[in-house]
Amino acid sequence: MAINLTESIGKHLPDALAKRAMPLLRMTDQFANGSDSSAQSQRIALIIFIIRVASALIAFLSQVLLARWLGSFEYGIFVAIWVGVMVLATLAGFGFPSAAIRFVAEYSEKKQPGLLQGIIISSVVISFAASTVLAATGAWILYNFSEMVTQYFVVPIYLAAICLPMISLPGVLDGVSRAFNWPKIAFVPTYIIRPVGILAVMGLALFLGYPASAKTAMWSAIIATYGTTLGQFVSLYIKLGQSLPKAKPEYRIRYWIMTALPMFLVEGFYYVQTSVDILFVSLLMRPEDTAVYFASAKVLALVHFVYFAVRAAVSHRYSAYYASGKIDEFKEFVQKTVTWTFWPSLLLAIFMMVFGKYFLMLFGSEFTRGESLIWILAVGIVIRSSVGPAEALLMMTERQTACAGIYAATLFVNIGLNFSLIPMFGLHGAAIATTFALAFESTALHIAARKTLGIHAFIIPQKNEHAQSAGAGG
Repeated sequence: MAINLTESIGKHLPDALAKRAMPLLRMTDQFANGSDSSAQSQRIALIIFIIRVASALIAFLSQVLLARWLGSFEYGIFVAIWVGVMVLATLAGFGFPSAAIRFVAEYSEKKQPGLLQGIIISSVVISFAASTVLAATGAWILYNFSEMVTQYFVVPIYLAAICLPMISLPGVLDGVSRAFNWPKIAFVPTYIIRPVGILAVMGLALFLGYPASAKTAMWSAIIATYGTTLGQFVSLYIKLGQSLPKAKPEYRIRYWIMTALPMFLVEGFYYVQTSVDILFVSLLMRPEDTAVYFASAKVLALVHFVYFAVRAAVSHRYSAYYASGKIDEFKEFVQKTVTWTFWPSLLLAIFMMVFGKYFLMLFGSEFTRGESLIWILAVGIVIRSSVGPAEALLMMTERQTACAGIYAATLFVNIGLNFSLIPMFGLHGAAIATTFALAFESTALHIAARKTLGIHAFIIPQKNEHAQSAGAGG
């Protein structure tokens, strides 16, 4: 039962204090009990952020323990393979995780249960089939050209191929769950249960006498990932059976694929772009250097989670607003999402810049040389947060082609900068390249949202908006 703070607390306060407290109490009531899309999105964003904060703590602890258990060399091998398989898992979805969010929200809004059933079934089947084919193809290529790969990477790559389908499938399961506002099913398995499972299996393996190596870590990941993904699939299947209206599935495969393809390019460019620094470091430097760079980036994970939480909470709202045609409300909502993203990101980035060294010390004494990397990378994250989840805005409003072009250009810039700067400046070159690429991406997204939608997605409002607000108030 909802509690009205304005009535339950306000009436017991002295008149003078109650008058001052009323705006805060009303705002809190709106957040806790409001039924409009803004209040719902804020609540969902808070739930997701809590999950991701818990996930950040768990993931950070697991990475610290893995680094100490494996040592920087074996840990660097594991990190390089794990980042690579996460990128491939995103590519293997072929855009259907984001397409599912858009179409589930749209078909729910328009009351089209047949198409709703069809997009859910198609997304799951296509994603799983594509990732399985990709894993088998990759294993075949490695088998025939293994002499071209540094030998300590070969077996972990084979193990990553086994893991790939079960890392890819949760992308679609997450997307469907997010579109229905089921954040626990969407995020708890992937961001809480799976990292805990990997850590638990790895700890048990070491207890039983298995070697502390990247191979053992990959086997632990396989066991935990398969168990988590199957559990998430069953949970979502049961929830959908209880919630969806009975209807014969309808399919528009060609239309969905043509819509998902630009989203696939966006997601592919985006995830390669966010991981290209680590991939280049692993290619051009030693595993120990990869370990240090990854640990530095991991320290900043909590800052990233602000953006992720807001993006996850509002993506389907963008689609619903766009379908409804409520332009003024849409613009206001976008500006709110930018605010929700920027200010918490800024505060957390400052905190990590000040205390990042002490977090790195937990990985081991050799990791503290990554302190200066935290400062450089944090600047890029704050710049990126200034436009909020602008790429989700473009994808959910049929501007996915423009978004794909932006990420293609950003990836090109990032690759060029990493290739040029890492040989000259080492790990600092990778961090500088990433920060400049994020600045380029943020600028391009802001311009695209303004040009194609007429929406100002930036933390500093337009001057004419202030003037309009003042005129309306007068």
